[in-house]
Amino acid sequence: MRILNKCAFLLCILSTVVLISCDGKRIYDEYASVDNSWNKETSLSFKFQQPDTINKYNLFINVRNTNEYEFRNLFLIVHMNFPNGNVVSDTLEYEMAAPNGEWLGAGVSTKESKLWYKENVRFPEEGTYEVNIQQAMRKINEPKGVQSLKGISEVGFRIEKK
Repeated sequence: MRILNKCAFLLCILSTVVLISCDGKRIYDEYASVDNSWNKETSLSFKFQQPDTINKYNLFINVRNTNEYEFRNLFLIVHMNFPNGNVVSDTLEYEMAAPNGEWLGAGVSTKESKLWYKENVRFPEEGTYEVNIQQAMRKINEPKGVQSLKGISEVGFRIEKK
């Protein structure tokens, strides 16, 4: 009985270590919740300190969506604000579902998609950086855009070691 308890204890510790070490590339990983719908004017903000000036990093936007999301793709406007006041703006499009309508993310009732934002990024300036993300969806022949986007529950920003 003692040997069984020791084996179970060791297995538990080993499992914990493996789970913790699986995310060794993570430098920054935060989420912002979106209430019932994501308003077109609402910008989700992520602030972080520059990790260093030498290494390169990969940046991701993480999106969690439910079956209420009615589009196959997702358009985002992303602004990265540097400590010196410079801003880099990007308009991005991501596929959220296959042509047959099947969600591309991982999960059951809520799908999580890890979307590439930038690759091999250096942070040349010391200080606080800020990333702001807005939805920029619109329907065909409706140039004003979707005012209230349903089906997105959370949006995250992630920095990983290269």
